[in-house]
Amino acid sequence: MSKKADTGKKTRIGGQALIEGIMMKGVSTGAMAVRMKDGSIDVEEWEIPDRKWYEKVPIIRGSFNFVKTLTEGYTYMTKSAEKSGMMEDDSEEEQSKFEKWLDDKLGDKLTGVIMGIAMVIAVALAVVMFLFVPSYIFTGIEYLAGDIDISGWRTVFEGVLKIAMFVGYMALVAQMKDIKRTYEYHGAEHKTITCYEQGKELTVENVRNMCRFHPRCGTSFIIITLLVSILVYMVVPITPEMFKEWLGIEKDGLAILLRVVCKLILLPLVVGISYELIKLAGRYTNICTRIISAPGLWMQRLTTREPDDSQIEIAIAAITPCLPKEGEDDSW
Repeated sequence: MSKKADTGKKTRIGGQALIEGIMMKGVSTGAMAVRMKDGSIDVEEWEIPDRKWYEKVPIIRGSFNFVKTLTEGYTYMTKSAEKSGMMEDDSEEEQSKFEKWLDDKLGDKLTGVIMGIAMVIAVALAVVMFLFVPSYIFTGIEYLAGDIDISGWRTVFEGVLKIAMFVGYMALVAQMKDIKRTYEYHGAEHKTITCYEQGKELTVENVRNMCRFHPRCGTSFIIITLLVSILVYMVVPITPEMFKEWLGIEKDGLAILLRVVCKLILLPLVVGISYELIKLAGRYTNICTRIISAPGLWMQRLTTREPDDSQIEIAIAAITPCLPKEGEDDSW
């Protein structure tokens, strides 16, 4: 089993696992490497524009960078699916009239439309599962508790339930064949960045020996966000009972809806604090940052897998164009 990474240099270079590929972003250059159906490696590079002021201000930058990461991730995931041939239909069966109509109207945009719809549905389900379901479950428990006042435990219960749901979901999808391959690319991405941070030559052999866990991982960010949300919502308690008392609302459903709206309003603050914590964890190595990183590093045992050499080749191909050029400082 891989040991915990103890990196030397703290680089700004980060990445994302794609469909049969990896995307990396450095200071001024981004790159995406994808394994094509013929076995070759396709590398696409692009310039990264200077960051706007709101992408630099502490707390505020967290939400903007998070949304930017999601949109860019979706874009490159779609591109990798197209380049790798995953979305190609090898079936010789005749297309239905609806399929022909979609193909005629959308053409090359069909893949993007399909993945876009899937993303919208996924976000909607996430909002329902992580905001509404825990609230309704606790409300049901309150009714069962009768005269026992357990309202003070609402925030903690919902937070713990969200974490349990997230861990369960990640453990479940990790069993899918295609997801396993994506997690292997995820491991290759981490190993390659760690190899660079340790100042070693980017070869398959050197990368293979690196740790697949890294403190600046998106998985770690999600776990930290869930934990921070518990603390924030405890400091700023928002309960359905509050709305019932203030607004004279009698229905639980409406009170829960208003509570969810308030939590969404506070979400940028939660994300902003979490972003600053993940930056600290990626920049320093001490007892405090180890504690911050611990839950995310544990979760990476589910979201990363040991890659094979061909996947490591992809990671090296993706990071190489992103390495700092002369005069550039890529310190995290």
